Amino acid sequence: MGPDILDQVCAIKNKGEPFALATVVRTVAATAAKAGAKAVILPDGTISEGWIGGGCARAAVLQAAREALADGKPRLVSVQPPEELEQQGVAAGDEHAGIFFASNSCPSRGTMDVFVEPMLPRPQIVVCGASPVAVAVADLGRRMGFAVTVCAPATDQPLFAQADRRIEGYALPVTEACARYVVVSTQGRGDHAALHAALAVQTEYVGFVGSRHKAQAERAALAKSGVEAERLRRLRAPAGLDLGAITPEEIALSILAEIVALRRRNPRSATARAGR
Repeated sequence: MGPDILDQVCAIKNKGEPFALATVVRTVAATAAKAGAKAVILPDGTISEGWIGGGCARAAVLQAAREALADGKPRLVSVQPPEELEQQGVAAGDEHAGIFFASNSCPSRGTMDVFVEPMLPRPQIVVCGASPVAVAVADLGRRMGFAVTVCAPATDQPLFAQADRRIEGYALPVTEACARYVVVSTQGRGDHAALHAALAVQTEYVGFVGSRHKAQAERAALAKSGVEAERLRRLRAPAGLDLGAITPEEIALSILAEIVALRRRNPRSATARAGR
């Protein structure tokens, strides 16, 4: 990987934007690109850096990149002459044993295998509030690899030792490039405002830390204030899996377990919007 691609990869990662990295892993006979060639592919299909060959392979690799960014799963694309595909009993567009086949109709008649890997931004835990549970969720989420955004009054921010981003209040960005999981735990010091803000923006998860009675009251208040029923259905309350949790740390564990279960069922749930 040349220094230019390394710089590009680092720059895009630092911006928290999704992209795909395509690497030529094998070539047979004459091909425009050789093993080791790489390219950075953006969600709109633009190759921003690198080289993976001409038109014979380009369309198939770009399609694989779009699909990889859509579902979060890598792909191995094998671009082969039509007669080679026929000998193996496969056709262009087929998938077999984890290999996606494409046809090379160029005069070179070469074969090129390309590994396409989606590079997705870190998922984000957004903690609204500064309760002991909120502090525990932020701490555990960071240790589990999530980027952490803390939404709390300025006077409460020092309760959180580390955070990737801090917001005073609950003014959440409308959209993010990464998957976003919101946990509201204010201990009654802004539940309604935080829930209203969380349900108004694009997220994969909104969890409320509170009793069932309190959750029902908040649902009713949110509905009365005009929050649509479809958005209210996204609210998970009380948040977390039923582990019998009692302490703030145990409750945080139950919430992170629920988020991980949701995330792993759909590893690329947020970055489908990368091409918006």
